[in-house]
Amino acid sequence: MSSSKNSHYVYKCLIFVYFAMSFLPSSEAAVKKYQFDIQVKNVSRLCHAKPIVTVNGMFPGPTIYAREGDRVVVKVTNHAQYNMSIHWHGIKQYRNGWADGPAYITQCPIQTGNTYTYDFNVTGQRGTLWWHAHISWLRATVYGAIVIMPKEGTSFPFPQPHMEANLVLGEWWNGDVETLVKQGDQMGLPPNISDAHTINGKPGPMFPCSEKHTYALEVEQGKTYLLRIINAALNDELFFSIANHSMTVVEIDAVYVKPFTTNSILIAPGQTTNVLVKADRTPNRYFIATRTFMDVPIPVDNKTATAIFQYRGVPNTVSPSFPRNLPQSNDTKSALSYNRKLKSLNTVQFPANVPLKVDRNLFFTIGLGANPCPTCLNGTRFAASLNNITFVMPKTALLQAHHFNIPGVFKTDFPDKPLNPFNYTGAPLTANLKTVRSTIPRLSKIGFNSTVELVLQDTNLLSVESHPFHLHGYNFFVVGTGVGNFDPAKDPAKFNLVDPPERNTVGVPTGGWTAIRFRADNPGVWFMHCHLELHTGWGLKIAFVVEDGPGPEYSVLPPPKDLPPC
Repeated sequence: MSSSKNSHYVYKCLIFVYFAMSFLPSSEAAVKKYQFDIQVKNVSRLCHAKPIVTVNGMFPGPTIYAREGDRVVVKVTNHAQYNMSIHWHGIKQYRNGWADGPAYITQCPIQTGNTYTYDFNVTGQRGTLWWHAHISWLRATVYGAIVIMPKEGTSFPFPQPHMEANLVLGEWWNGDVETLVKQGDQMGLPPNISDAHTINGKPGPMFPCSEKHTYALEVEQGKTYLLRIINAALNDELFFSIANHSMTVVEIDAVYVKPFTTNSILIAPGQTTNVLVKADRTPNRYFIATRTFMDVPIPVDNKTATAIFQYRGVPNTVSPSFPRNLPQSNDTKSALSYNRKLKSLNTVQFPANVPLKVDRNLFFTIGLGANPCPTCLNGTRFAASLNNITFVMPKTALLQAHHFNIPGVFKTDFPDKPLNPFNYTGAPLTANLKTVRSTIPRLSKIGFNSTVELVLQDTNLLSVESHPFHLHGYNFFVVGTGVGNFDPAKDPAKFNLVDPPERNTVGVPTGGWTAIRFRADNPGVWFMHCHLELHTGWGLKIAFVVEDGPGPEYSVLPPPKDLPPC
């Protein structure tokens, strides 16, 4: 091992020891404080150098470490030329939407030169989550991991690993992302697809000028490693595999699952997956690889990013082997098979409290369309919709408008089901593709503590496609999924109401449907959107107004004093 590599390994060990010591038992929950400086920094990848927006000059950004029950305080100062907001993806933010972060939903963005402090408690959660910018496409480079350790005296419900590593999957554009998005909007076309995928910000040796831009995880034979995998890509669901090694899935979206062994995983944008990997093969160098899953003829970045799973003592001159079990990009069977294996742990300590009685049934169709645009290249601009309604972004944050009773900012008349039912996944539909755009956002109001069942139905408007949906402020149970049209008379009988997976982000299969259930016990205004940034920008999103409960302890907390102005 080279001296530089050896020093890097020592550094990683010191970091691990430091954070391990920070989680030693104490008499009370800790307050973890962080300073996030939003800065522009020149970065080089794929033989191209460009300025990117970063946190503290890091790409990916710093990891937030906490323990279940801790309070986390993050002071964000914006030194960049763009407005900024940060979302703590998967943190439930009970009664505290002020710390959730999506721009113009729970807060107005932090303007250049200004500061905002995110202050939240980590309650009833442990595992891997992540944070990212939640305005425009800035999360292309502004993102990082959140690692939540279990409560004091509580161990993992699986074998203790020798060491942990974060693997954050992302995308890289050689051009300026914000410029590409602006140009696409002006022409009515999607922006260019990314030029590479990345693992911890590095594309790997299959790309030009990437010898030093390859992440390597050094392992010892016989030891077990916990890999915390995060899909921070903007627009791509990803398959992930390690050459010659199997993985045991133990957690998704910071919720423990019944462990199962697999040669590959599928992870959608916004999702996290923890796996155990035992270094039990012949000491060598093995590729960690990730590639896009897309099972319809839509242009995507289909290039494979790699990192190296490297046994200690093996020289860097040895060529790594490639994973033979990494599925092909259009492997629908592998995608559906993998998701069927995910089940909640559902033990006394970690129960699956699935709502068995439903107070409110919602049915949302997912549609892509084209609206008139006289100045656009083809005379039209792509639009996306739920129940044929394209979400219109407000100019005042919705939570502020709700909390302070500001009139005229939004309406609560979003329909519970499509106004005009049709054969959603039948032959491609090319007529009546225009979507409804109102002058202000149309939200869905939900009673406090009511139980909700939401069926998300893909449609063949323009094209079928898989859509990963993220709900802010909540976890939900994925009680059912299928291909084709949801049948309300037959499909609910097949729902898993015992140990369904609990998530904050779920993929709706191509030309199919997904049913989720949750209890609306977190008052406030909560965003729900497709986590493909392309579709979010086209309007594939909605917000729920969850009413306050009985008494101040069940109502939205007062806003912080440094709430950004609109």
